[in-house]
Parts: sequence; C-alpha cells; structure tokens
Amino acid sequence: MLRELLFPLLACLAAFVGFDILQGQRDTARAERDAAQYEASGLREAARISGEMIAARDSIDRNRTQELTDARTEIDALRLDVADGRQRLRVKATCSSTTPDTTAAGGVADAGTAELAADARPDYFTLRDQLALSKQMILGLQDYVSQVCLR
Repeated sequence: MLRELLFPLLACLAAFVGFDILQGQRDTARAERDAAQYEASGLREAARISGEMIAARDSIDRNRTQELTDARTEIDALRLDVADGRQRLRVKATCSSTTPDTTAAGGVADAGTAELAADARPDYFTLRDQLALSKQMILGLQDYVSQVCLR
C-alpha cells in the first residue's frame, strides 16, 4: 500500500518541479521578449528621427543649391552682357584733384563715369561667384544647425 501511495506522490512532486521549471523558463522568455520589443521600438524611433534629419538636410541642400544655381546664372548673364557691351561695370568713385588749381578747363570734373578696367572684369566675376558660393554655404550651415542639429 505504501508503494501505491508513494508512486503517485512522487509523480505529483515530479510534475510540480517540472511545472515550476517551465514557469521559470516562461518568465525568462517573456522578460527577454519584452526587452527585445523595447529595443526594437527604440531602434524604430531612432530610424524615424534619422530619416527626418536626412530629409531636412536634403531639403536644405536642394534649396541652397537652387539659390546658388540662380545666382550663378545671374552672374553669367551679367558677364555675357558686359562682354557684348549691353551693360557696363561702373565703379562708384570720386576723383579729387592733386593740384590746388581746379579751375583749369578739361580737369577732373569733366571726366566720364568711372568703369572697371577690362582686365579686371574676370576677377570681378570670379569674386561675385565666390561670394555667392560662400553665402549659400554659410546660410546652408546655419539652416542645418537650426533645423537639424538643435532639434
């Protein structure tokens, strides 16, 4: 009779220990699943933010590149107009007489409008192009800092 009672008791004890082990494994698996889901949601959020930052950067780049292209087109049109004689590059300048007697006929007061020398014109257009490029680079960096980095 002891054997008949001991066998079911040991079977129940083994089932209880097995169930307890399975319950522990289930709890561990749930904790690992929850940690993985939390990490995955964090990675999705990081990817979303990165995508928005890249889109903002590309938008800034597109806008500034278009403005630079427009400025360069304007500079090239001016260069062609000056070369063809449709426009002139005038220099805002004042001329002063080096002699004390300014009443002589044909003096500096009769001089025409000051104009940029022909050999200085390429340098002028190069400077305008570099200024346009520098301006767009600076504005683009300022936009990037304010719209992307400080976000």
